[in-house]
Amino acid sequence: MTRIKRSRLAVALGAALLAAGLARAEPADAQRRLPFAAGEQATYQVKLGVFNVGSGSLSITGIERIGGEPAFHAVMTLAGGNRLYRLNDRYESWIDTDGLFSRRFHQNLQEGRYRRNRTYDFDAARRTFRRENGETGSIPTSQPLDDLSFLYYARTLPLEVGATYSLPHYFKPDGNPVVIQVLRKETVEVPAGRFRTIVVRPVIRAGGIFGEGGRAEVHFSDDAHRIPVLIRTQGIPIGGDIVMRLRSYRPGT
Repeated sequence: MTRIKRSRLAVALGAALLAAGLARAEPADAQRRLPFAAGEQATYQVKLGVFNVGSGSLSITGIERIGGEPAFHAVMTLAGGNRLYRLNDRYESWIDTDGLFSRRFHQNLQEGRYRRNRTYDFDAARRTFRRENGETGSIPTSQPLDDLSFLYYARTLPLEVGATYSLPHYFKPDGNPVVIQVLRKETVEVPAGRFRTIVVRPVIRAGGIFGEGGRAEVHFSDDAHRIPVLIRTQGIPIGGDIVMRLRSYRPGT
């Protein structure tokens, strides 16, 4: 069975992402300006083509210390399927509360017959990573972003309609640059209600569901929270697009 062309739902989530450099600030000041906080939770209805097939979520469970530094613990889940295809994905990212770059990234993917369970610890100063199996390597930036942390970084940035951004901060070199096109503003209806949104098209060089030639779009709420309201990606060949529609939202405290 053909698996979903890499569940980088977060990359694209991720992809409306990184439009320019974010000046570093004292952690308390940075957190006061962020559109999210610990305790934030969003849930989603997931469709494959015209069928309701499951549910998803985005949340920040708290602030933890990684390498002695405070980091938001962000979690994204996606679960469901039909009689032909099942998926159960979980992404976790520990995002530096000051610089908003990734300090650790974990992915546990179950997509049809495909399985992946990996953890990356990043040493941003040395531009290196270490995996749970002892593998080490280099990363192309001192402020790495992974499939999920891209999303949260994006929410802190102004997204101007008509702008195109080329972003070189993905932790895997072959995924750079991520190109972000800010398409339009649009009002959409989702289970959580009616939202004015900013519509973004992400393109990932490494391919997958947000690869070149794709038709992915991410709708962020056009307000101070920049909530991912609707996410549309390429699905599997037999099922059509995957669509995540916001079902409920609770801000952090």
